[in-house]
Amino acid sequence: MLDLTAFVPKARFQPGVALSPDATKVAYSSNVSSHYGLWVAPVRGGEPRCLVEFPDQAVRQIAWAPDGRSLVFMADRDGDEQYQIYRIPADGGTPEKLSAADNRQYRLAADPYDPNGRYLIYAANDRDETVQDLIIRDLHDGREHRHIPVGKASYQAGRVSPDGRWLVVEGFNSNIDSDCYLVDLAKPDADPVKVTDGSAHFDPVGWTADSRAFYLLTTVWGEFIAGARYSLDDHSLRPAVTADWDIETVREAGETLLWIVNENGRSVLNVRRGGNAPTQPVLPPGVINAIDLSSNGTIAALHLETATRSAEIAVLDLTSGRLTYITDSRPPALATIEPIEPQTVTFTARDGRDIHGLLYRPHGEGPFPVVMWIHGGPEAQERFTYERSGLYQYLLNQGIAIYAPNAAGSTGYGVTFRTLIYRDWGGVDLRDFEDAAAYVSSLSWIDSDRLAVAGASYGGFGALSCLTRLPDLWSAGVSLYGPSNLVTLAAACPPTWRAFVNIILGDPVADAQFLTERSPITYVDQLTAPLLVIQGARDPRVPQDEADQLVDKLRGRDVDVRYIVYEDEGHGFTNRDNEIAAYKQVGDFLISRLKPET
Repeated sequence: MLDLTAFVPKARFQPGVALSPDATKVAYSSNVSSHYGLWVAPVRGGEPRCLVEFPDQAVRQIAWAPDGRSLVFMADRDGDEQYQIYRIPADGGTPEKLSAADNRQYRLAADPYDPNGRYLIYAANDRDETVQDLIIRDLHDGREHRHIPVGKASYQAGRVSPDGRWLVVEGFNSNIDSDCYLVDLAKPDADPVKVTDGSAHFDPVGWTADSRAFYLLTTVWGEFIAGARYSLDDHSLRPAVTADWDIETVREAGETLLWIVNENGRSVLNVRRGGNAPTQPVLPPGVINAIDLSSNGTIAALHLETATRSAEIAVLDLTSGRLTYITDSRPPALATIEPIEPQTVTFTARDGRDIHGLLYRPHGEGPFPVVMWIHGGPEAQERFTYERSGLYQYLLNQGIAIYAPNAAGSTGYGVTFRTLIYRDWGGVDLRDFEDAAAYVSSLSWIDSDRLAVAGASYGGFGALSCLTRLPDLWSAGVSLYGPSNLVTLAAACPPTWRAFVNIILGDPVADAQFLTERSPITYVDQLTAPLLVIQGARDPRVPQDEADQLVDKLRGRDVDVRYIVYEDEGHGFTNRDNEIAAYKQVGDFLISRLKPET
């Protein structure tokens, strides 16, 4: 049998891509050598070049200066999410730190420069750690034009119009409640003006080529996210592109308009050039995690991933439809075995809702043990991606099935479905997980006596809820950086998240009794299945105490629990060696509990 390392991609990439202004190069963040560093590769093919790799920091978002002579990027230390902003010449050199406070969070705008390169735009909580201000920094004189949000909203610095006049930003309250604000860059000290109205999601994603309107994603017209167009001329908001699923982005440049639709977990790219009818370029069935469009609208850079091929950086010629992979991170196992594609499955929950999900069946006859993997978020979705550094394909190769349900709270199935989880963690979601376990156990090729549950972040909470409150169902469980106590989780949330956490989870003081009733730690004495817990010591979202308090109680009862702490990791993994080691530990643990005969 192949080891997990045979399934691990040669590199992973942060979900972002940046085309140079002349569209000859693409910049991205890769951990091919160890930590996530800044790499640049020629669009037409050739060897990539590493410009930056810190020994203890991970490069995140990247953007080119308008003249193409330098790049800016964000980086954080050991996953602490205290992002700092750096600038580096395009031909290499020593990064220049632009942000001021090491213990604060700075976030670059989606388009952080105006076309002339005078202003650098970002958001920061350096004034007040609980508030994310908008900052427009004049690179000519060093002056900062600071805008403080009104009420509980946090500014998400957005996109600059092609003519350099306007900046559109998002005022974020929650994932379903946000507004768009306009800033006149001719008057950078003037207050941002709110241009949307109503309790809905408004997220700016791009501008029209003539700078007279901007595109945004919104739920104002119904359950699913639509692509809209806000006109600066008459201040109207009209549909631009719609579908029976969520629109993920809309971009326009030159004569090209493109948009991506999330069709039940797959990204479908639509392209309209000039006055022609829309087309759908032939792409492998998977997920476009990020896209950047050249200024003339002829080239798109993609961060593209499928269930059977790990994420890659690719370039799509929108004139010919030709897709070219810039990177090749395919692991050695995929040269010798046939990776397994998931099938989409649906069952009806006890309250009549349809629960979608992905089911992976190993080669052979079965019956197979199965791992029910719960995605994070909770406002996320199990999609057609190469999961967990090859862990899914490794377990499948070992004869273990994977079932990944999109239970209540998942995105992709409408606002009502998504918000069922709000202030109800451990309620409707747990009922869905119980029904999902019953569904997968009913399949003739599944061994229902060998069922495990696993997940990361919120998925870890879901796994712990299942193990403590539905203890008779499981043969084993895994929690990666999953919260165990909702009261302490809410109290320790990152400062800029406090208002959002109160909306989606609850208040640690006012709702303490309710949150206690929904916490896995409250029912820890019912947990009997073998458990693996993995935690990052520097995690700002789910602090190590969430794992410590759970493990302490289990060890006091002499439960089979294995606890692994990565001292130099935060919420997830930034160090490649740590990531490989952790998922090998997860895989080997599940195999030993579900297939002890091997």
